[in-house]
Amino acid sequence: MEKTLKAINRMVADGVIEQYSIGRAVAAIYYLEPFDTANLDIFVVLRAADEGLMLLTPIYDYLSRQGFSTEGELVDLEGLPVQILPVFNPLTEEAVRKAHQIKFGRTVTRVMRAEHLLAIMLDTGRPKDYARIAMFLEQKAVNRRALASVLKRHGLARKWEENQHRFHP
Repeated sequence: MEKTLKAINRMVADGVIEQYSIGRAVAAIYYLEPFDTANLDIFVVLRAADEGLMLLTPIYDYLSRQGFSTEGELVDLEGLPVQILPVFNPLTEEAVRKAHQIKFGRTVTRVMRAEHLLAIMLDTGRPKDYARIAMFLEQKAVNRRALASVLKRHGLARKWEENQHRFHP
């Protein structure tokens, strides 16, 4: 995993992406008891194209020139399948910009804060997202005050209230 993180950090250093953060399952594992996951998901802030369109093509072209292969939506970065997801709304952009900077081995990386992860899971609303939200709450892995602030800022407070029954057995 450390080699993979170094490859991602090189994308920032080389100007291919502006910023990134680990999200989804691997980010959740940072806060929770470990569980299996198939790949590493990173959310990226891309440089805007002329018309404001955000494109992943420059990233895939760059990684191909570096000798990395792709299979569908995944890139094999140093033996680890990585899914690159562009930020797609103000919530995911804030999650990347406010991510925790941590060290994995000797490599600095970024991981989304628990409050942003929960808000993204709530917004996405898949059954597995609701199950993970319950895990965060059961393991007391989220600051409730900070979560309420994120939910309010991104218009998700009502959805949180409406779905409380899904998070508690």
